[in-house]
Amino acid sequence: MLIYPLQKINTILYRIMGDNIFHKPFIPRVFFVVSLVLVFVWFKTTTATSLSHQASNYKCIDKERHALLHFKSYIHYDPYDPEEFLSTWTREEEEATGNCCEWYGVTCNNETGHVTALDLADGYLEGKISPSLLNLSYLNYLDLRGNYFSDTIPMFIGSMTQLRYLDLGWNAFTGTIPRELGNLTHLQVLSLKDLRECTIENLDWLFHLSQLEDLDMSSISLGKVDNWVNVILSLKKLSTLSLNGCRLSHVIHPYSYPSVSSPSSIVRLYLGNNSLNSSMYHWLYPLTSNKLVVLDLSGNKLDGIPKYFGNLCSLTSLYFYFNLMPIKLPDFLKSLSGCTSFTLQVLYASSSQFTGSLSNDIQKFSSLAYLSFSDNQLNGSISEKVWQLPALQRLDVSSNYLKGAISEYIGNSKILAIDLSNNPLEGIRSKAYMSNLSNVEEIELSSCKLGPRFPKWIQTLKKLSSINIANTRIQTQFRRSFGTYSLSNFDSESSTLDLSSNNFYGPIKNVSSALQKLDLSRNKFNGDISFLCQIVDGSLFFLDLSHNSFTGQIPDCLWHFKKLKLLSLGYNNLSGRLPASFKYLIDLEVLSLYKNSLYGEFPLSLKSCTKLTFLELGANNFVGYVPLWIGEKLSRLYALSPTSNNFFGIIPSQLCRLANLQILDMSLNNLYGSIPSCLDNLTSMVQN
Repeated sequence: MLIYPLQKINTILYRIMGDNIFHKPFIPRVFFVVSLVLVFVWFKTTTATSLSHQASNYKCIDKERHALLHFKSYIHYDPYDPEEFLSTWTREEEEATGNCCEWYGVTCNNETGHVTALDLADGYLEGKISPSLLNLSYLNYLDLRGNYFSDTIPMFIGSMTQLRYLDLGWNAFTGTIPRELGNLTHLQVLSLKDLRECTIENLDWLFHLSQLEDLDMSSISLGKVDNWVNVILSLKKLSTLSLNGCRLSHVIHPYSYPSVSSPSSIVRLYLGNNSLNSSMYHWLYPLTSNKLVVLDLSGNKLDGIPKYFGNLCSLTSLYFYFNLMPIKLPDFLKSLSGCTSFTLQVLYASSSQFTGSLSNDIQKFSSLAYLSFSDNQLNGSISEKVWQLPALQRLDVSSNYLKGAISEYIGNSKILAIDLSNNPLEGIRSKAYMSNLSNVEEIELSSCKLGPRFPKWIQTLKKLSSINIANTRIQTQFRRSFGTYSLSNFDSESSTLDLSSNNFYGPIKNVSSALQKLDLSRNKFNGDISFLCQIVDGSLFFLDLSHNSFTGQIPDCLWHFKKLKLLSLGYNNLSGRLPASFKYLIDLEVLSLYKNSLYGEFPLSLKSCTKLTFLELGANNFVGYVPLWIGEKLSRLYALSPTSNNFFGIIPSQLCRLANLQILDMSLNNLYGSIPSCLDNLTSMVQN
């Protein structure tokens, strides 16, 4: 299920929770990525690359070296890149090589020395594109995506007629896409993705690009382009078309029926986020054929799918998430019940308004590997036929209204990942059912009805690397529940464990050294937290032990936690000073120590935690002045709360340097003097 951040403080907390396999498509357009990689490799096979600055036995042409240096002169550098993306681009008399075939991003022909490819993607380069590129007469590959090139796309690019690959996406271009691009008749790949400030009023120039195989114009408005479907159908070699977020719902006449038509060549079709309704299916029909493998209709307003979808006999991936019209799941599956039911491998339909139950109809989809209907309105029980799907690897039906016990047939499944969370399901009745479920690696059952006893069948899942059984009404002693299994069994590189919001009690002795996420919050754990010193491989990024009864000092072994982003130890009985090893938490963004018995001056070790955005030290026994260095070293702070301590002195004016600060709570201390006037614009400030 996709989780949206809450306002203010929650924005920070949820932002760094980390990606979850259930929060995004399992196969995110892999076919499109592979196709571009293959195209790139194909372009490179006849040339010698210099992307790694490797030495070459050939030298570039003087005219072309000067053209590249002139191109460089049009560019402003990223101030955050001290090494400069084009630092190898130097004149012959300078220390570095003057052979442009050894410059970063430049590829030359290994026989003639002519520049054939220029790959400057994601260089954060700013400026304009120099017309000197016209002097690169043999250039067939130009990738400038992911930069800050501005002004209009220069018309002279239409004169670079040797180009077969052109990517100008993710830049700051404005104005109309030039019709001159239609002169690039050898072009096979064209990407203008995310040029949001550019407009297109006519696509007639595309008629000339008969060799085009991949076209991406996502996020460019096509709302005024009539008959765009006809233009696309004229491109007989086109296999990938990406028109996400192109305002296609505004097009009045997208298609005019020709007297003669041929089947579409499109293999991968992305039409997401266009606010389309079901009237679009009449013009979608000619764009689909038995060649179609991937179809993305996410982020629209569709209330179902047409029956011809069931005859797309090559379709393997259907993305239908974020469609905000009511849809009956049985009708939806029925429309896919032709040959498509045998080929479909990925069905991602989360965050929509599907109703009905996950019935026996699902058994027809024998090739399904990934199935997601999370965050919908499904009810009833989960059909036992789901667990009998022979290819199923990942299932996500979280955040619905599914109920009843989970079928014993789950034990026959070869599934790798299961998310049944946020449903009133009752779990597995018998450990015996799970004896054959040997492949499962990740399982999410939060807010299901598992308790009060601990589900012993978890101990049979020997490959389990991620488990979430938060808020499942479990009430038991921790060591008695896990027994010899314990937290030390989680040794996978992606190990996560969430036992939060239950009634586990007792001390913790052993944990895995490879945990990435550990959430034991809102239980009744006690004893010290010295077990943290066992996590030594440095992969932990999320640690929440808040709302328990832990005692003792924070152990001085935090140098292992250099990737830690969230540390929450609030609402415990911890005491002592903050250890010096806090200075090693260089990636820490959220720190909550609220309501313990910690003491000492404002922790100097936090001076190294320069990425902190949320700092909660309230309800402890800290003393001394509020340090001046907060305004300089902790410049990213959004929320600062040292409330209910024993700080004294004035509120330092250096806090005015915290440009991102929105929440400040310094109440219930011994501060005096006036509040700096620069703090008047805070969203929330508590004073007492």
